[in-house]
Amino acid sequence: MGDAFIRHIELLGYEKRFFPSQHYVYMFLVKWNDLSEKVVYRRFTEIYEFHKALKEMFPIESGDINIENRIIPHLPAPKWFDGQRSTENRQGTLAEYCYTLVNLPHKISRCLHVVSFFKVRHDDMNPVTDSQIKKPEVFLLPKDSKKKLTDITGPIVLQTYRAIADYEKSSTSEMALKAGDMVDVVEKSENGWWFCQLKNKRGWVPAAYLEPMDGPDESEEQEPNYAGEAYMVQKSYTAVEDDELTLKEGDTIEVIHKLLDGWWVIRKDETTGYYPAMYLQKAGEVNTSVKSELRNRGAPPRRSTIRNVKSIHRQGRKQISQETYRRNSKKYIQNQRKMQGNSQNKANVIIEKKEPEDNKPKAQPAVPPRPSKDLILNRCTESTRSKIL
Repeated sequence: MGDAFIRHIELLGYEKRFFPSQHYVYMFLVKWNDLSEKVVYRRFTEIYEFHKALKEMFPIESGDINIENRIIPHLPAPKWFDGQRSTENRQGTLAEYCYTLVNLPHKISRCLHVVSFFKVRHDDMNPVTDSQIKKPEVFLLPKDSKKKLTDITGPIVLQTYRAIADYEKSSTSEMALKAGDMVDVVEKSENGWWFCQLKNKRGWVPAAYLEPMDGPDESEEQEPNYAGEAYMVQKSYTAVEDDELTLKEGDTIEVIHKLLDGWWVIRKDETTGYYPAMYLQKAGEVNTSVKSELRNRGAPPRRSTIRNVKSIHRQGRKQISQETYRRNSKKYIQNQRKMQGNSQNKANVIIEKKEPEDNKPKAQPAVPPRPSKDLILNRCTESTRSKIL
């Protein structure tokens, strides 16, 4: 494999830390060419020093020789005192800076200076903590921040979840758990893998192993949509459980229920079943990196397959049975067919009625019967009576 380079940098937000003294660090999710994803923490002063060095390395692209040739983005200098307000307001600029940086020509975006700065450090994996000091406060950047940068508010409190069983990690990007561990969820991916932090550890964890502290989590899930959304299968999968479906790459299916654990209920023709969400791509979307990524990551485990599950809640999640999915899905399809059939029949009936009406001759007024001779003699004038005598 060639030299490492960065595919994408996403600003997650920032942390307010209290050790060794109060300061702020920005959180970045860095995605590498080997498909690994790492979270790194950098102060803004560090980022600005990195930016100045980058400009010195590429004077033409930084506009030092001719301002019209500048392609390296601008970055404001740090203030004499960086408080929470300035840290928060700078997020939009910093997110845009990272996006532009990664999309610069390869001689800049893949240079050793950029790669080294965003590599995971020891402090990223083991941040300095002190039990006598307050726990860092996390302020996450909203998902729609690019559209509404003025709406960034904080703090956004991370949700705390509890592990329902032991989990052994299978890669360096994942995090091992013991039953009863309390983790903070930083990012919830719809493919069933959530990015969590536990004290000084961070990594991806299957959502199936986590339960919220305040009760069953079905309230977070969407309602079934039996109309279905069109998706394409990006990776083949052979069913292991009876309620799963076996599909091949390139198959077209409909998603009728998106579940939090990354196993969605889908419909193929009139058959329904579970399928890994990470192996699906919405119809019409283009993503060339998906196939290579899927070869290196397996589907998350299903909640029903986890052994020795220990929930702290008396009431379990209300799960919809596969028979209910099948019955409702089939009923929806039949109703759609009936509606289409009725509308077609109505159209045909209207046409049939119109055709004979157009060809019919117009109705003529009825001719009244001729009055009898006695009626004329009794009721008509002398002139009229004289005509029949």
